[in-house]
Amino acid sequence: MLESLRALRSTLLPNLAGQWDNVVMINALTPGMHASSDQPCDQISVSTADNSPVPAEHLSPAPYSLPHNLPIFLVGMMGAGKTTIGKGLARALQRDFLDLDHELEARCGVRIPVIFEIEGESGFRKRERQVLNECTVRPGIVLATGGGAVLAAENRQALQGRGIVVYLRATVEELFRRTSRDRNRPLLATADPKATLRNLLEMREPLYQEIADVIMDTGTVSVSVLVGQLIEQLKTIDKTLDPRNQQFTHQVFAPFLKPQPAAAADLSRENQS
Repeated sequence: MLESLRALRSTLLPNLAGQWDNVVMINALTPGMHASSDQPCDQISVSTADNSPVPAEHLSPAPYSLPHNLPIFLVGMMGAGKTTIGKGLARALQRDFLDLDHELEARCGVRIPVIFEIEGESGFRKRERQVLNECTVRPGIVLATGGGAVLAAENRQALQGRGIVVYLRATVEELFRRTSRDRNRPLLATADPKATLRNLLEMREPLYQEIADVIMDTGTVSVSVLVGQLIEQLKTIDKTLDPRNQQFTHQVFAPFLKPQPAAAADLSRENQS
């Protein structure tokens, strides 16, 4: 009996060892695939050492690099995906991400609909200009702007002159589908929000295109694929910024800039008074 068990063990153990080797080879030599599944890894959960499942999207992706550290500004209509894509882009490039609307709300202490209710759109736009001016001078960030940030000429100048502008474009139907249940968009609190979206897009489209260095269509493509495509386009951008567009010109570039005649005359009068 004992001899039979020993013979059985000697027969089974090598086979099991060979099967385990095959499993290890499948996992190691098939990037992005599990041995027991034909799904890509970015669609399934990955287990950590403590056996708690962690969605693959929460894991740190392999970092990409650009040949520059210019800030990246995302513009486009509400619902175009600026925040979602901006976060994915910042994660891939290992940059800080800012959302202009969230920054504005943090400074005011109230939500955007409350600002509209108290100060109207003109009051909101004034605050938006102030926050945008502060955010756009931060180096190496990814900034998602509000849909109407391009309405002010000074905002367009700041965006175009301080970084790379990406216009995320979407159809009216797609924009409506993404925003139809969002109650944090006061401009869409109308009897016909789809018609409102269409009118806003017709008015803003030329302004988005005016300042865009890159135009990306956001349709049914996944965020990860779109971010990868966007990074490839950003690698080809060769843009030199005019230092006079920077808010910190007087600190960094003053030794290299000559004052304008009018400014010099004003300074002379101030010194005489």
